[in-house]
Formats: sequence, C-alpha cells, structure tokens
Amino acid sequence: MTDITDTATGPLEGIRVIDLSTVVMGPYAAQILGDLGADVIKIESPADTVRVGHYRTTPGMTPLNLNVNRNKRSVALNLKDDTDRERALKLIDTADVLITNMRPGALHRLGLSHDDIAARNPGLVYAHAQGFRSDSDRAGNAAYDETVQAASGLVDIADRALGEPVYLPTIIGDKVSSLTIAYSVLAALLHRNRTGQGQLVEIPMTDTLIAFNLVEHLAGHTHVPETGPTGFALSMLKGHKAVRTKDGLACVMPYNPQNYRDFFTAAGRPDLAEDPRVNGDAIDSADHEDLAALLQTCAPALTTDEWAEVCAKHSIPMAPVLELERAHEDPYVRDGHLLDTVEHPTEGTVRTIGIPLRFSATPGSIRRLAPVAGQDTEDVLAELDTAAR
Repeated sequence: MTDITDTATGPLEGIRVIDLSTVVMGPYAAQILGDLGADVIKIESPADTVRVGHYRTTPGMTPLNLNVNRNKRSVALNLKDDTDRERALKLIDTADVLITNMRPGALHRLGLSHDDIAARNPGLVYAHAQGFRSDSDRAGNAAYDETVQAASGLVDIADRALGEPVYLPTIIGDKVSSLTIAYSVLAALLHRNRTGQGQLVEIPMTDTLIAFNLVEHLAGHTHVPETGPTGFALSMLKGHKAVRTKDGLACVMPYNPQNYRDFFTAAGRPDLAEDPRVNGDAIDSADHEDLAALLQTCAPALTTDEWAEVCAKHSIPMAPVLELERAHEDPYVRDGHLLDTVEHPTEGTVRTIGIPLRFSATPGSIRRLAPVAGQDTEDVLAELDTAAR
C-alpha cells in the first residue's frame, strides 16, 4: 500500500502549473510535473473528455482520469462566463507554467492566447500542444492519436512490417507528446530562471511523432542521394516478435554470433550452433529473417524461467513478456512500486501507477490522488482572495 503524503517534495517544489488541457496529452504532462513536486491546478469543466466513460463509484472518476490527474487540485470554472474567466486569468497570473491543448481560435475568443497572457504574466512558460503546427495548412484540424499515427508515418511502418495498416494499440502520439511537453517546459523554466523571460512553447503532436519515428526509420534516406530504403531493417522483419517458450512468451534477442551459438546449444540444437550463418564476425543482415524463424522453432525447448537463466549466464538480451492482467503480481513491478494500491477518498481501494524516476536528493511523491471535478474550487479561490488583500 502506497502512502500518500501532504508534504511537497521533488525538484519542482515551488513551481505552479495551471493545467488547462483535456484528454491525455496535456493532463499526463501536467501530472508528470506534479509528481516532480510542482503545485498543479487543473482548471476544468465537468465535460472534460477524460472524465467520460466507465466509473465505479463517482461519475467522472474513470480509470483514465485516475491515471492522469493525480497530484493536482481541481477548480471548476466556466471560461465562457466573464466572472469565472477572470478568476482563471488571476490564477494564471500566479503561475510559472500554463499547459493547454485548446484550439487557437477558442483561446483567442476567450482572451487566453499567448499574447493575451504574456501581457499579464511575461515570465510565464506557455506550453501549447495541438495536433498540427500553427503555421501549417492543417493548423485548425481536429487530431486524435490515430490521425497522428497516420500523419506521422507510423501506420506506414506497421503496414510494411505487418502487412496491415494497423494503429499501434496504445496512444503513443499522446504519450510521446506528453513527455515532450514535460521536457520542453523544464527547458523553458531554466531559461526563465536565468533571464526572467517567459515564452511560448508549441508542441505539435504530428511533428513530435514524425521526429520520433524517423530516428531509426529514416535509414537509407538519411543520405542524399539515398543509400537505401526507409525503415529500420531489423524492426521491419516479419519474424521480429516475441518467442513462445515451453510455458509462455518472452523476448529473446541474440545480437551477435556467440549469442546465437549459445542459444542454439541451450535449445539442444548443436547442429545450428555450427551453422555458418552464426560463425562469422557478425550476423549478415540477409540472414536475420531466417534466424528469427529459427528462434521461434527452438524457443519451446525451455520454459521462460529456464531461458532467463541461460540468457543471464551468456549475456543474451532477454525479458519475459509482462502480462497486463497479472502486472500487479510481477516481482519487478511489485518491488519497484510501479503499481501499488492506495485508498482513494471517494473511489475506495484503487491501483496507482508509480513514479518511474529516481532522484537521490529530491525524490518525487504522490501527494494527492485524482480529484473529483471542482473539489478544490473554494480552497484555491480563497487563496486568491487572501493573496489579493
């Protein structure tokens, strides 16, 4: 059982973040900053998309909401109402960071654009995340993770590797962009602390995922003229997948000839250990597909635990496949407190995802579990009134 502490710790203690975002990308980034010690105030409407869906006890307290809104205080304000909008602006005046994924047109209509806010709070880091960059012809287009996967080339990668134009079964565009927001905000805060100058930081999801995908998949098109096709060859293999052991699934990834020879010997196939394809100085790229098929053929010779022992002994990269249904029972997950139980004030016993980072001097902490929409409105607005006196 994870303990919840009221004491703010972490390298961002003393930093205030206003989370004016919805769905996952912005809220997850703001949660990361909150985990690192920032005081995060979420300005929201009960119509927030992340609050729509299955809940157990309280309407709006969905699994997704519980997983992206901890370490925040929730203030319910109707930004179309003049009084509430002025309250929101006064909160932003007290902040170091604003995170929003509202469309530019809506921000302008509400008087919440970067120009509007910078005139009031010139030291603010204004992080604006959206589907497409603001100077493109797609700037105003709606965007969700699937559209970003398509526009970034990820669907093409899947089609070429798997023979089907599938979407990756995780909201990778949102989450990669969340991480990008977090590190961009930290860089802008460092600049602000040196110069006193805030700035607009634009994080377009599509641009972020294009850059992410092309690190390895630009491949032969890195050179001009091209020296080969796009696509990282090893990742594009049809056989590039986990193996079935005697009792489960595992990633077993021999990377050099000695790895392959040790693998085949352990699998009871000394004949393959003598194969010329694994007895040179390196593995020829033309042989990767055949060798991947042989891994699948030989893996059932041992259990997953037996392969773990063999691979550790011979320095062969290996990991058992984590079954999500049993993640809370996995020793690595359990011992690292990557998934633990907590008592939520309204939802009872729930599982919470741990903080994966380790700081020796300024560890992060879980101080608040995800709030019910608007539960902190009175307290936060009272702080504003006190500060104004």
